[in-house]
Amino acid sequence: MNIQRWISRREPNWQRLDALLRQVEKKGIKSLQAAEIRELASLYRSVAADLARAQTQKVGNTLTQSLQFLTTRAYTQIYQGSRRQEWQAVLEFYSWGLPAVVQQTFLYIAAATATFLLGALIAWWYAWQDPTFISFLAPESLITQVRDDHKLWMGSIVGIEPLASSNITINNLSVSFGAIAGGMTGGIYTTFLLFFNGLLIGALATLVSQNNLAYPFWAFVFPHGSLELPAIFFAGGAGFLLARAILFPGKYRRRDALKFYGSLAVQLLFGIVPMLIIAGTIEGFFSPNPSIPSPLKYLLGMSLFVVLVVYYKRKRG
Repeated sequence: MNIQRWISRREPNWQRLDALLRQVEKKGIKSLQAAEIRELASLYRSVAADLARAQTQKVGNTLTQSLQFLTTRAYTQIYQGSRRQEWQAVLEFYSWGLPAVVQQTFLYIAAATATFLLGALIAWWYAWQDPTFISFLAPESLITQVRDDHKLWMGSIVGIEPLASSNITINNLSVSFGAIAGGMTGGIYTTFLLFFNGLLIGALATLVSQNNLAYPFWAFVFPHGSLELPAIFFAGGAGFLLARAILFPGKYRRRDALKFYGSLAVQLLFGIVPMLIIAGTIEGFFSPNPSIPSPLKYLLGMSLFVVLVVYYKRKRG
């Protein structure tokens, strides 16, 4: 092989790759046009082949090291750089994208919240009028424990915190996924889940109030409920988005409506999952802990809720 002729023929590619890499290293991959990105990838493969040939033909340490450095720079920008941009995209979504989606879908989330609260209000009303109503929703063993022993049921979590936390998170995720998927029934199953869970909370809240256990009960609920309940409302809102696409596609074809509203629902899901993981951890380890004073539990719950509201009200300046 005529080394000098080979170098003179291949050198323009090396120089072009070096120029593209300098631009990317200074301004980022987004500074390149689509054709330039394709050219960068093509040149990387070409120069990698040149490096292999240089090593095989033993053209000299200086040239080989230069090509090695060039291919390393290209690899870093093409592969590690793309992963860095993916992480930047995730950070951008959770910093600004998710709050924007919540604001955009607020009416659907509000409808889910209203459905839940309606169930809670109905249960509260009927349970105060007729205490036997609670037995339709809560197990008799739980009712007996509260009425006869004047004890709450959360103490069973103490001692098995890791297992309880994982089970709680899985259960909450299952309810949330069910509420979202329920949108495919035209929102009927979503409505049922929200309304039924509202009935259950309303009945339990009335039961503990009737037996003077409201203060410790809400001290248990507040820390994790400040995240758990909004997450379930978000899931209900996502379900109603899908129901909207099916029942009232508007100016869209139904398939296009499902793509549009389904995209919003998926983005809400990305917010729901971390909220429920955090809530499950708090409910398993913090909320039932008898050594933590109740005022501190109330304070954490209210603080988390305020932080949540402030976060979801963010707008890019």
